[in-house]
Amino acid sequence: MHIKSIIRIVGILVMCFSLTMLAPALIALLYGDGGGRAFIETFLMTLLIGAALWWATHTHKNELRSREGFLIVVLFWVVLGSVGALPFLLFEHPQLNVANAFFESFSGLTTTGATVIVGLDSLPKAILFYRQMLQWLGGMGIIVLAIAIIPLLGIGGMQLYRAEMPGPLKEQKMRPRIAETAKALWVIYSTLTLLCAFAYWLAGMDLFDAVSHSFSTISIGGFSTHDASMGYFDSTAINLIAAVFLFISGCNFALHFSAYFELGRSNIFKLYFTDPEFKAFLFIQIALVAICTVSLIGYSHFADSSEALEHALFQSVSISTTAGFTTSSFDSWPSFLPMLLLMTSFIGGCAGSTGGGLKVIRVLLLLVQGKREMNRLVHPNIVQPIKLGDRVLSERIIQGIWAFFSAYLLVFILCLLAVIACGVDSFDAFNAVVACLNNLGPGLGSISSNFVAIPDSAKWILTFAMVCGRLEVFTLLVLFTPAFWKS
Repeated sequence: MHIKSIIRIVGILVMCFSLTMLAPALIALLYGDGGGRAFIETFLMTLLIGAALWWATHTHKNELRSREGFLIVVLFWVVLGSVGALPFLLFEHPQLNVANAFFESFSGLTTTGATVIVGLDSLPKAILFYRQMLQWLGGMGIIVLAIAIIPLLGIGGMQLYRAEMPGPLKEQKMRPRIAETAKALWVIYSTLTLLCAFAYWLAGMDLFDAVSHSFSTISIGGFSTHDASMGYFDSTAINLIAAVFLFISGCNFALHFSAYFELGRSNIFKLYFTDPEFKAFLFIQIALVAICTVSLIGYSHFADSSEALEHALFQSVSISTTAGFTTSSFDSWPSFLPMLLLMTSFIGGCAGSTGGGLKVIRVLLLLVQGKREMNRLVHPNIVQPIKLGDRVLSERIIQGIWAFFSAYLLVFILCLLAVIACGVDSFDAFNAVVACLNNLGPGLGSISSNFVAIPDSAKWILTFAMVCGRLEVFTLLVLFTPAFWKS
């Protein structure tokens, strides 16, 4: 294990992250409502920490192996989440303790969207922008951004890419050079953000809110600059724009990547509608909207059917993609709808998207595997390979998906029991763990709008759940295995 090489890389990444503190400092200068000093101080401290780590180990440039890649990814998220908590600690308002500051920072960086801050409408613009920026950086994965820069510094990136990218098929590279892939992904990601911000601005948001909400929309984060979330704007156009861009961001970015390089050369829509995961994702969204609309109309929860459709469309896409934006209190919806929406967050977005959850591709393959096992009960000698579209998948991939599902369930149960042990009642604990492990944000009951009522001890456990969900469990759990540390 090349520990000094790992420290050197982490130091470089921390120095790069320190530069992001200058953006909210500039916002504080432009709006003049405070907060700039906290970010300048954080910038200097972070830069010094990164520089110290780099300087102490700058002569160590060993080649990375997969094992080091996993450790760097976990260290990077833990270090950045910790450094990201500094502005929350330095601010006088909101005045957060250590547990709350770390919870808010990791919630932003992991695009969970759970918050312990109330009174957002009265906070300085700098801190509001910072929360949104954390989600935007975490959405695609700061590691991917770093991979685009690291080759210039003489550091290989493929091991980091394999550890960071979500999904069961992450061994496949979309381009021969990982730096080229990372740069193209960030071009797509940034372009979608600009388009989203422009659409929000045209629909009536001011420039600050448009940019801020585009950050949390494309990252499927769910943070807002207002306590009422998207309900603050009370706009059908804004709700529809949010739903469209959340759906786009919930798709596999490998499809956007392919479409980006096929522009003008082929029918790019064919790329999407020949992909089994995209078709399953689209079916889930349509089915959810239909079920919610019919139920809301049937229970006369809204004044008319068009309003019911609008809220059903927005909340279905927002919760199922694990964004967590709200227009109204969906936990007060009639019958089974609140629990249905919460359960869909376990599915989440597509692999390779900015969404959380198990990912559509895994659930799809679990269903196909279940169907095969039922066929085997009837025909014990049948030979039926698992296929994804026209591609036959190896048994190794299927075994990996079952292992992931088991690990996900184990982490969920352990976190649930631990949160209950901290004094949280069973219903709230269940909702809190679902919201954090799936990177959803809001839940039902007392945490439907914020996590203020959760005790500090439980917040540390939920922070761990956020990181587990963001790194798709295995990347973090592998560090706790004895085999990982053997030379």
